Amino acid sequence: MTAVQRLLVEWGSPDKLTMRAVAKEVGISAPSIYLHFADKSELVWAALADRYEELVAQMTAATDDAPEPRARLQAQARAYCLFALNNAGHYQLMFEVRQPTVAPSKISHHPARHVSASLRAGIRQCQNSGYIVTQPVEQAAQTLWAGLHGTVSLHHSFYRGESSEALVLLLADGLIDSLVTSAPGSRPGHEGAAETAASRHIREILTPADPSGPDA
Repeated sequence: MTAVQRLLVEWGSPDKLTMRAVAKEVGISAPSIYLHFADKSELVWAALADRYEELVAQMTAATDDAPEPRARLQAQARAYCLFALNNAGHYQLMFEVRQPTVAPSKISHHPARHVSASLRAGIRQCQNSGYIVTQPVEQAAQTLWAGLHGTVSLHHSFYRGESSEALVLLLADGLIDSLVTSAPGSRPGHEGAAETAASRHIREILTPADPSGPDA
């Protein structure tokens, strides 16, 4: 498993990864790998399974002190982001390295399914507690997951600094706001161009430093 992870990091994708390449890296015969894994996709997924389990465990643990379903969903989203920020190398292997193409019937067995299942369960708990979810549960969970992934991927590509962690978490909160109403029984609404903490943070990043300031 360590060899597979090392080769994925080195090559940036599993395209060149073969059973023979892994066997050579480990110093064993290729046929012996087939005693444990049917094909390359099983091998790659197994190599990353512990990382997905670790992510879900952190998402679950984050909900322990949250008082109600919406707060628990928010805690999950924030834990996802923090895992990605604090484990950038592992996150890259899990979600930013293209993995082997498999038949649609097999993709449901990917270990990442536990991540989406955790988000679906959190959104469904909100719905069952009277919160209005603006999309069907499955779509809302996928939208939330895609939004969180996009946020942390942009962070990895452009920011790479601890100073932007607060913005990542604010954007995660904003995704929850767009999908789940703030209180049970309330109706979705739009506040137009009202300023938010996230918009202020973004404007601070985009606004050039005052040339007359002390650092000019």
